[in-house]
Amino acid sequence: MSNHLAHDPFGLPIHVQRPESAAAVAGFIEGFLAYEPRILDVLAAAEHDDSLIVQTCAAALQMFSEAPSGPPAARRHLERAARAGLPSSERERRFAEAVSHWVAGDVRAAIAGHEALAASHPRDLASLKLGQYLAFNLGDSPTMLRLALKALPAAHDVAWLHGMLAFAYEQCHLLDDAEAAARRALAIRPAEPWAEHALAHVMLTAGRLREGLHFMQAASGGWSGLTSFMRTHNWWHIAVFHIELGDDAAALALYDNEVWGVDKSYSQDQVGAVSLLARLELAGVDVGGRWEELANWLAVRVADQVQPFLDMQYLYGLARTGRPEAAALLAHVEAFAPNAPAAAHEAWQRVCIPACRGLLAHARGEWTLAAQQLELALPRLVSIGGSHAQRDLFEQIRIDALQRSGQLAGVQNLLQPLANAQPQSERVQRRLRTVYAGLGLPKPHSISGTHAARSLA
Repeated sequence: MSNHLAHDPFGLPIHVQRPESAAAVAGFIEGFLAYEPRILDVLAAAEHDDSLIVQTCAAALQMFSEAPSGPPAARRHLERAARAGLPSSERERRFAEAVSHWVAGDVRAAIAGHEALAASHPRDLASLKLGQYLAFNLGDSPTMLRLALKALPAAHDVAWLHGMLAFAYEQCHLLDDAEAAARRALAIRPAEPWAEHALAHVMLTAGRLREGLHFMQAASGGWSGLTSFMRTHNWWHIAVFHIELGDDAAALALYDNEVWGVDKSYSQDQVGAVSLLARLELAGVDVGGRWEELANWLAVRVADQVQPFLDMQYLYGLARTGRPEAAALLAHVEAFAPNAPAAAHEAWQRVCIPACRGLLAHARGEWTLAAQQLELALPRLVSIGGSHAQRDLFEQIRIDALQRSGQLAGVQNLLQPLANAQPQSERVQRRLRTVYAGLGLPKPHSISGTHAARSLA
């Protein structure tokens, strides 16, 4: 079999069976880093090229489906490369080994492999980003940051690295460092979507809601050509800013026009839709028949159990329509959790089970049970993965359950510090006004109607 030596976009040698496959590998790497659909090009190349790097990239892409079908499909690619036995570099073999660990369910070993590659080959940015993705799904933001910092001296010229660094800093609550890294990325590459995304997180967390809305709206013109996840997720952030600022109608319009409908079969698009509909309802919005339409796409997820972060939202979306699949999904989670892979065992057993029970109870109007079960899960919630902004949904549902079960003193204790930190949030002020009325207390000046109007000016 023929073998061709080429180079990836960062100058690293790759061995391909067909010369044209080098472009497909480059498409995978740059598409992965830039959230562009050319990441898919490697699947076509893998049909005709048995080289290790091509088949490993295709295997990783299969795993990104975040579905039970991912590991078997990925394993076939890795086995095909092993049978071919074509020449490969040590770096390519170590990358394949890390992906193999992921396919086998040993995520910690996979992350260790990507960390080792970041130390020895710091410009292997696809490996680095994959390591960050896996660490993110475990709620391990320090590892995300450590990975990016290892590459910084050698790849300081690459905007994508600064974007990865920015999000890792933000997830570690280092907001000033996150903003500096994001702005460095945008100085190098003005429309870097992951850096824009990181800045949205910074501004949301810091309570700079109007600034965040304006920044993301100005950036949105460059999102139409992105992958469905990055496109819809950045619009999701704009919708969240609208909800926080009290413009629920704008957020609902974004659900219909930008957040839901790009790729309705994809896991991340689905949970983004669930999260946004839930937030709108928690803000008091009537979402009409949208839950029913969304639930039709979630019904096939009952036996997935790929990530607890995903299952929790699939369940809530199904439960909001009263579909029996919600209880069936809970039963699958309860059966799966005791034997979950080691890296995520605690997340499944001690977080996902009580959280799913609480979410099902909330959807059924069993407010006290919902609050009790969610309170069991929330102290360890970071372990399910997802970002701070995404996981905040579950805290909002718990607060709603507490309020509906009459536990207003507890709600006041949770919401007033949040209102102090987020003075622009009309969503929080609106709920607090109801809480203070229920407690028979006068409205504090900080949540008066005058203040709220001023915060939106």
